[in-house]
Amino acid sequence: LALGCETRDIQGAEITIVCLIGNTRALQTEQFEMLPGVDHVQRIQRPFKLVSKEVQPEKSSFDVKGVTVGGNDVVVIAGPCSIESSAQFREVGQAVKATGAKMIRGGAFKPRTSPYSFQGMGEGGLKIMADVSEETGLPIISEVMQVDTLPMVAEYVDILQIGARNMQNYPLLTAIGKSHRPAMLKRGLSATFEEMLLAAEYILAGGNEHVILCERGIRTFETWTRNTLDISAVPVLQTYSHLPVFIDPSHGVGHSEYVAPVAKAAIAAGADGLMIEVHQDPEKAVSDG
Repeated sequence: LALGCETRDIQGAEITIVCLIGNTRALQTEQFEMLPGVDHVQRIQRPFKLVSKEVQPEKSSFDVKGVTVGGNDVVVIAGPCSIESSAQFREVGQAVKATGAKMIRGGAFKPRTSPYSFQGMGEGGLKIMADVSEETGLPIISEVMQVDTLPMVAEYVDILQIGARNMQNYPLLTAIGKSHRPAMLKRGLSATFEEMLLAAEYILAGGNEHVILCERGIRTFETWTRNTLDISAVPVLQTYSHLPVFIDPSHGVGHSEYVAPVAKAAIAAGADGLMIEVHQDPEKAVSDG
């Protein structure tokens, strides 16, 4: 602190890593190498620090109500794009549990391209999610769009989702960094891997270490799929970051017939989890039908 920097301690199985965060250009490694208990000092060259494998070589994992994220098992999150009613969400929740999903997703606040499209049920939808979570025993994840609604959303959900359009909403990322809830960060519509990792850095810099990176497809010239799902995100992000990496094939391709093969490809690439959209009557869904 006297040097104008902050520290983060990372407890490993055999060693403790102390990460010095801030403007460290003027500091010399020799200043720290002579201190007792210091094995070696390494300067992190990349702009992202806390999310980097240079800082934490061991893969991150954490528990969400008994579900291990980043462990040995692939975690499947499933549910509808939007919560439409209590009956609808309860039916989907029971169905995804029966098929082996470990968490339920659902949208209560919807970032829609058109202002005239369904915007979500708001807190009423979150209450429905919480009820179904209690009935099924499955954790829930839902998107938070604004800083002022973050405390309310965090009261109901187990994981906060940051949508693609908000990947670089820095005030929101900073606020989630101070939250006690794990977060899933979705890749922006045209974001590079470095931009995504720097967005995650905002969350970790605030003190929230429980972050999932989620590839959901990027915008390209292709028109036969909704987006272009970048499977290479799995090995690339896992090479440079210790954070768990999930794939969202539903938004990535936008056509139900392609979801299963792309999901298999994601698992083959080493994804830590999948997020799948599920609806009992897709033709009548109020969003993404």
